[in-house]
Amino acid sequence: MDVETMTAADVMSRILVTVEPDESPLMAWELMRRAGVHHLPVVDPDSRVLGVLCREDLASHWSGGPAEQSEAGVGRLVLGQPCRHARPQTPLPDVAAMMIDSDLSVMPVVGPAGVLEGLVTATDVLRAVAGRVVRAEPAGDVKGGLFRLEPVLPPGS
Repeated sequence: MDVETMTAADVMSRILVTVEPDESPLMAWELMRRAGVHHLPVVDPDSRVLGVLCREDLASHWSGGPAEQSEAGVGRLVLGQPCRHARPQTPLPDVAAMMIDSDLSVMPVVGPAGVLEGLVTATDVLRAVAGRVVRAEPAGDVKGGLFRLEPVLPPGS
């Protein structure tokens, strides 16, 4: 398949780790670390994407220790920021142009009603250009993520 005819659906990752807006930055960081991902979609209870966090977003807003990072939700980190997104049928060159124009390394792919269907990362675009597209996994439930972690805080925190 030629890169010019590919769409977001052809290259997007469908198996995702997600986080809800009331989860703590500490939990988000741990999810990203354990899953080995660089992008964490923030979704509401109906799986509508509110924004996508990257490690740098979490690090730049980190202050205090584990107790402070367990109090406020990550929703505040994406609140008020525009959430650019693509549709599954969006041509891949258009997705790449939106990523460049918005200075983003990830583009959420949403279906009807803004429901998250996948993510296109800069790596996905590079794989497509190099002719190394990994076929997208069958559609699945992106809401659940890979696992659920509960942080264990030190005594007195």
